[in-house]
Amino acid sequence: MKTRRVTMQDVAERANVSKTAVSLAFNDNSRLSEATLKHILAVAADLGYAQDPAARMLRTRRTNSLGLLLPQQLDKVLENPYYSQFLQGIGQTCQREGFTLLLAPPLRGSMLKTIPYAAVDGFIVSGLEYDRGEVSALRQRDIPFVLVDSELHEGVSSVEIDDSEGIEQLVRHLLDLGHRSIAILAIETGIEGGYTKWRGPMLRRMQGALAALADHDLTPESPGISIREVPCTRLGGMRAFQEIWGEPDRPTAIVAFSDIIALGVLDAARDAGVSVPGEVSVSGFDDLAEASWSMPSLTTVRQPIESKGRLAAEFLVESISASDSSRVHQQRLHTTLLVRDSTGPVPKR
Repeated sequence: MKTRRVTMQDVAERANVSKTAVSLAFNDNSRLSEATLKHILAVAADLGYAQDPAARMLRTRRTNSLGLLLPQQLDKVLENPYYSQFLQGIGQTCQREGFTLLLAPPLRGSMLKTIPYAAVDGFIVSGLEYDRGEVSALRQRDIPFVLVDSELHEGVSSVEIDDSEGIEQLVRHLLDLGHRSIAILAIETGIEGGYTKWRGPMLRRMQGALAALADHDLTPESPGISIREVPCTRLGGMRAFQEIWGEPDRPTAIVAFSDIIALGVLDAARDAGVSVPGEVSVSGFDDLAEASWSMPSLTTVRQPIESKGRLAAEFLVESISASDSSRVHQQRLHTTLLVRDSTGPVPKR
């Protein structure tokens, strides 16, 4: 037989206090004496009373939950260890500030449809341009949000990294080793018209590569230089390498705009019996944990992924909690080139 739910009134009667006192014990206990608070909480625990979360949210208009608005479906997101590190950073802030975290992937293929159904106090928006419909919807609904890996905009809190600086250092490293035949594997953007139409991190990374190439009188149109978009998955990197190595003009170096793509390239090269860096140098971007112990260890650009998540969550919590929500934080973090075993001098052929 189904038992009746214990109510606030039941606790009040058993504790011999008013219903208002019980409400204060769970919502604003600073107004109660320590003895009264302990007594009410002990009675509530004895009866098995728990607040109705839906009722509490209606009363306080707060969920004490942050939302992470994701650009991909959850299965694809969780394939990429980048998000594990990013979530660790967000989680540090949530734990310290008493918030839970809701992952909000596209609903029926639409991120815009996700927003009204997510019971959160604000969103960390990952990898979206500012002028996308999702961001406009958040502004119209007056929902606090922080952009991550997007673009700097006046009046909007954001956390970015210096993508162009990192890739420029990486491509210069390869050029200094003698490489002039380089394949660039960018994260798939879904934008037609080629790299000149890209936005946000992909554009910044491409600008860094272009700056390094220009110093050696090279352009994306130069013989030996190629650019292709690749799904940001390990399988995407494997398939890209298989296509590249099946072509007559093979590059001597591959620059992946993500470690997970680069690790897929290493997998496919190993399967094909191709020596790295003996026959081709491979590099990535992120410095995931596996990058340091892959075989060979991966030359990559380290970005502070965990710090990026922590800062984004801190900025969002402040925006939610502050009476004056007009304060804006914009943080750009630096990158570091890590040269490991997967890159070497141009091979003699």
